[in-house]
Amino acid sequence: MARKRSTRSRALVRQQGGATTSLSPWGPFDELGALRRTLDRFFGEFVQTPWPTWGLREWGPPVEMFATDDEVAVRAGLFNIDPKQVDITVTDDTITLKGQAKQEEEEKGRTYYRRELRYGAFARTLPLAAKVKSAEAKASYRDGVLEVRVPRVERARATSVKVQASA
Repeated sequence: MARKRSTRSRALVRQQGGATTSLSPWGPFDELGALRRTLDRFFGEFVQTPWPTWGLREWGPPVEMFATDDEVAVRAGLFNIDPKQVDITVTDDTITLKGQAKQEEEEKGRTYYRRELRYGAFARTLPLAAKVKSAEAKASYRDGVLEVRVPRVERARATSVKVQASA
């Protein structure tokens, strides 16, 4: 077995019966990059998929939330759901969406090879980015997207106080 130093990669090279294997110096943190990619891929399937497909019964619609100087908004994809059947509860710092997606009856002769649409009851409580005036919330529904807008509570403004000196 012959060992020689490669000038390109500075790794040890072993030659055995015509096969060449390169070895690199081991570092304790070298495998963390591969571990992170594996974990990102694993959790990405659960976190980034808006409609979970791993067999749990509970589910929630995909949402996006944003805030402006005046209000906080929540948008939820409620495809195939009657918006009149959705309950919305807003507190000063959370919003809860509850509803149910009804499953259409399966027709005979259909063989499903992929089913990603979720059916059944859902409840989703989301923390809001700021305190809001829950009594002034407004909701609208268009093209399968529910949008709830709630005005923010005005922040207390700093006031200047003058000290009066007594004589």
